[in-house]
Amino acid sequence: MARLPRLIVPSQPHYLIQRGLNGMHLFQDDDDCTAFLGWLRSAARTYKVAVHAYVLLPDQLHLLVTPSDEDGLGQMMQWLGRNYVPYYNQKYGRAGTLWHGRYKTSVVEAEKFLMLCSRYMEAAPVRAGLVSQPQDYPWSSCAHHVGAKADGVITDHPVYWSLGNTPFQREAAYIALAEQSLSSSQVQAIEAAVLKGWPLGSEPYKEALERRAQRQVLPAKRGRPYKSKVA
Repeated sequence: MARLPRLIVPSQPHYLIQRGLNGMHLFQDDDDCTAFLGWLRSAARTYKVAVHAYVLLPDQLHLLVTPSDEDGLGQMMQWLGRNYVPYYNQKYGRAGTLWHGRYKTSVVEAEKFLMLCSRYMEAAPVRAGLVSQPQDYPWSSCAHHVGAKADGVITDHPVYWSLGNTPFQREAAYIALAEQSLSSSQVQAIEAAVLKGWPLGSEPYKEALERRAQRQVLPAKRGRPYKSKVA
């Protein structure tokens, strides 16, 4: 099925993926990651986008964010490109874009899928064979969520706060969640939604999004539309 036009919904979480051009590395060393996160923190504040989770893999970037308006997320990504790409090109003696096309994103139903997306995102370094535990990877939000270190990039979502009444309770609850493996169906649902631009949520949530956006947000069903018979 074709990917739908990008849907940005203010005050709703979005899962975003940006990949390197033709599989090239976006981040080649720790300094690259540090520089990018500094710009991400500044851009998120400037364009009023709350960052709830992230991971910087060598060849791709994943973000879980909530924009406050329809334009802020796009403006933030453009600003990051205008700052990080020249830095990277000058450092590595290249020219041109770093990105493999436009970023991909999916609107996420917070209550049902936000913690699932955060866990999936922070487990990406394990799936890639970079570390054995998500909290061992230095360039993700996992250390913040499990209480290993505070991360100034992160704005905790209310769903994360609902895990406990104290930081210790929230961190312990998140560690317990992170220790649970995601099922293949959960992984497939997240990947299909983000790569094809579908909302990630329950059917009532998706239907409510269509009414709110006044446009199609669900993939069209296969086959020709049903026509009733003329009496």
